Amino acid sequence: MNYSIVNEIKITYTRKGNSEKKITNSNDAVSVFRQHFDSDEIDYRESFYALYLNQANNVLGIKKISECGISSTMVDVRIIMQAALLCNATAIIIAHNHPSGNLKPSGEDLKITQNIKKASEFLNIRLLDHCILTASHHCSFADEGYLSN
Repeated sequence: MNYSIVNEIKITYTRKGNSEKKITNSNDAVSVFRQHFDSDEIDYRESFYALYLNQANNVLGIKKISECGISSTMVDVRIIMQAALLCNATAIIIAHNHPSGNLKPSGEDLKITQNIKKASEFLNIRLLDHCILTASHHCSFADEGYLSN
């Protein structure tokens, strides 16, 4: 066998259309997320997004992490962190929607948030918030004290 050929890994990130939107609170973050969630499907299926910020809390970019079923979505922490490293983010905010209209975080919501928090702390990236959205309201883990510990 010839092992002289090794696959080259190419990773890219561009700042095309980068807004200098500054995030100062959960309402700022939710307004950015709402621009990316499909308003026709927010009450139909769950989606999960990550918002990436620089040291000044200016938006570097947003990435859809997953889109799945009516009551859950798969979230791979590695995909969230991979994008954070790619764009040199120093902070992230995550969000997903609850088609049920219930803003209360589920046990699974709390668990995935803790897993993302542990991974981000390891990489010296701040997890600033996790927002749950419905068509008209939102819940901020930071505002409600779910991230303090």
